[in-house]
Amino acid sequence: MGREADCSCRWAGGVAKIRALLETRELILRGELRRRFATADLRDIRARSGELCFSAGGEDYALRLGAPEALVWSKKLTTPPPSLAAKLGVSAASKVKVIGLLEDAVLRDALAGCLAVNGSDAALNLAVVHDAETLQKVLHTHAAASSATAIWIVHEKGPRAAFGEMPVRRAMRTAGYMDNKVASVSDNLTATRYKRR
Repeated sequence: MGREADCSCRWAGGVAKIRALLETRELILRGELRRRFATADLRDIRARSGELCFSAGGEDYALRLGAPEALVWSKKLTTPPPSLAAKLGVSAASKVKVIGLLEDAVLRDALAGCLAVNGSDAALNLAVVHDAETLQKVLHTHAAASSATAIWIVHEKGPRAAFGEMPVRRAMRTAGYMDNKVASVSDNLTATRYKRR
């Protein structure tokens, strides 16, 4: 979500000047009042009179963000995140061809009902890669099958990844692909969509 604001916060203990940060899974309050809330634990979320109001941990809070911003934050907190299938752009009508093995349970569940029987039925391709050798095999298969179709490369994420974002991007760009979208898959995996230039 990535929003932040300097504002005041009303709660049972009084009023405090804070910096509020709205992250994907957390609402963080810093400054005179310090709190961290998992967004899944927030209740009774609403925008009212320029404030973002919510309950958490048995207490009520009101962040004075101003009317337009309170509405935006409220909407972000109450709108369910898109499913992984939606983030990847796959559905029963827009099928995906998997190149190689699909071992990750989260990814396998997201793609259920969206798998193409053959390459000609696929709107895009997807492959999970853990090393440079596997990526080269995937690229060879993808080029031979359908070089015009976009491909999602799923790989480990984070600074400790053995074969993560930078080596994948280097290899893909060297092979003539350009990245144009990223989607988080799970705590350990991320996906980057590539298309031939």
